[in-house]
Amino acid sequence: MTSAMRVPAAEITGVYGALVKMMTRRMLGRVPDSVGVLWQQPKVFKALMGFGRKVDKWDRLAEPLATYATMAAVARVGCSFCLDFGYFMAHSRQLDEAKVRQVPRWRESDVFSTLECQVMAYAEAMSQTPPTLTDELSAALLEQLGPTAMVELAARVAAANMTARANIALGIRSQEFSAACGLPPLATPSQDVASAS
Repeated sequence: MTSAMRVPAAEITGVYGALVKMMTRRMLGRVPDSVGVLWQQPKVFKALMGFGRKVDKWDRLAEPLATYATMAAVARVGCSFCLDFGYFMAHSRQLDEAKVRQVPRWRESDVFSTLECQVMAYAEAMSQTPPTLTDELSAALLEQLGPTAMVELAARVAAANMTARANIALGIRSQEFSAACGLPPLATPSQDVASAS
């Protein structure tokens, strides 16, 4: 366990614990430290994992947009675990890695479409405290995505914020999943994002 953890990891026990360890090893190659931290309260762990699986099944927002929004939100909040895990999952889902790598500095990058940039701007604005969303940006996205995808976008960004903020509060940091599978590092956040965090 890294020294940054603010809550010690619990021993993952029981039948459900054995299943959790098996599944995380299969998916990630090892059991992340965060699992042990959240295992201090198994009901919370189960609820968060169940909710995360449900979020993964939402399908009204195109997959790349959903990933970019989530990663832009967690980059804005500053959750290194979430950002690294998102990059790892994007690789697993065979998304365009060159684009995914640029999400933390999307404002300086030239690889994203106007719609993709608007989605990431929306995610960042929603992730500010207090949120800084504008009616103009919301209207532009509503026109392009439709109401169903807009509701999903807002909910995905809210879910990403919940996870990122809990991870930061608990001291859960990147375990370099992306490095473990040979991915090049993510671009570093732009000065604008870094200074706002």
